[in-house]
Amino acid sequence: MRWGSIRYAAVVVAAWTLVALAWTPPTFLVQSLGGPVRFTALQVFADVWLSFVPWMAATPLIFALGRRYALSEGRIVAPLAVHIAAGIVLVPVVTALGVTLSRLAMQVPAGPLNILGAVLITAFYSVPTYVAAVAVGQALAFFERYRLRERLLARAELRALQAQLNPHFLFNALNAISALGYRDAERADEALTKLAAILRISLQERPELVALKDEIAFAQDYLGLYALLLPGRTMLMIEVEPAAWDAAVPALLLQPLVENALLHGLAKLQAGRLKIAAKRDGDRLSLNLHNDAPRDAAPSDGKVAGSGIGLANTRERLRVLFGGAARMRFVRNADDALIEIDLPYREAEP
Repeated sequence: MRWGSIRYAAVVVAAWTLVALAWTPPTFLVQSLGGPVRFTALQVFADVWLSFVPWMAATPLIFALGRRYALSEGRIVAPLAVHIAAGIVLVPVVTALGVTLSRLAMQVPAGPLNILGAVLITAFYSVPTYVAAVAVGQALAFFERYRLRERLLARAELRALQAQLNPHFLFNALNAISALGYRDAERADEALTKLAAILRISLQERPELVALKDEIAFAQDYLGLYALLLPGRTMLMIEVEPAAWDAAVPALLLQPLVENALLHGLAKLQAGRLKIAAKRDGDRLSLNLHNDAPRDAAPSDGKVAGSGIGLANTRERLRVLFGGAARMRFVRNADDALIEIDLPYREAEP
């Protein structure tokens, strides 16, 4: 049995144990009002817990039906009919098994008619329990569909980033290489080699999360091409702790941020520095991009600093992939800019 299955089973058992704890006080009170108390509170809890064991076994089936027949807009009647039909079968069967199991374990003498009466009464009381279990299953199915849509959105945004990078970047790079070829053929040839490497990486199918070392290598190729076309403009500094190299980060996370630093900062200077730093702090990864920028320069399109397409897209992708567990902050100082990204640390898949 896989760890995921063991954890799932443990969560189901724990949830029904909490339900049994909630049922124990009223059950003990009813027994005490009916005459001399025959069992202790702990024995009553054990009796109630045993009666819920068949519900624990039936929970995966109830949740599976919730995923297969989920209630949604325009699709209510058929799924509801399936859950009602399943309840008509499951509730009596699960109740009968629970009553029989608890009577046998607690060694309570009872004839068939007494057991049948107990099953019928308990079955009526168990209808809300079944409804609650179905509701939980529906909620889990909804969140599962929501996470699937979020993952599909993240993949679509990654493909959009790749599509946005290729034509725009390719057009500008080829024009610059063409002009460079008349002045320095050897450097133009090197630039074409770097451009081919960049396009090969950007065009291939990539997973949502990649190792930080691969993202930095891609950023280095991108900056290397930029340095060949505009020599002397940028000095790249990389400060990455050994524990952070294999951290999983969104694919194409750095490229739009590096492009933003070049376009709005370094390209307007005669020379400048771009530093990429990363470190692991427990279960968190801290990733920073720091670049020089023109003194007190405002965005040329009139937007508020930090609200450009590249930054907004990166924020949205972090939200989709990590929810509220990832944060991104943009700081524009007088003569530099800083992007701080904090996200959960996890090892990238090999």
